Amino acid sequence: MTDVPPPPAPDYPNQPAAAAANPYGTPQANPYASSNPYAAAPQQRTNVLAIIALIAAFVVPLAGIICGHIALSQIKRTGENGRGLALAGTVLGYIFTVLGLLFIIAYFAFFAWAASQSGVSYY
Repeated sequence: MTDVPPPPAPDYPNQPAAAAANPYGTPQANPYASSNPYAAAPQQRTNVLAIIALIAAFVVPLAGIICGHIALSQIKRTGENGRGLALAGTVLGYIFTVLGLLFIIAYFAFFAWAASQSGVSYY
């Protein structure tokens, strides 16, 4: 048997490890390459609380306001998508809260007025 000499040392100290491990110039597979070159790029995530804020604004407006404010804070910090959803949930939450309060005031005002219009006197 003949002894095979060891591979030559790298030419300079900052040579990449892959080049040092393969000094003969044979092509190697890229470990970071995708098996599908036409695959879509990874999508940026949408903040979950922003989605919850929009849905909750229609069901429980106060929850939409709270979740919307928290989602806006998280989006500003993390850079996630969904700012429009969080803003819409917050605004709709405020609108439906004001409409609900106006409805409650009108409800009690109507029954107070109706009670004052009856001809029954308690005195």
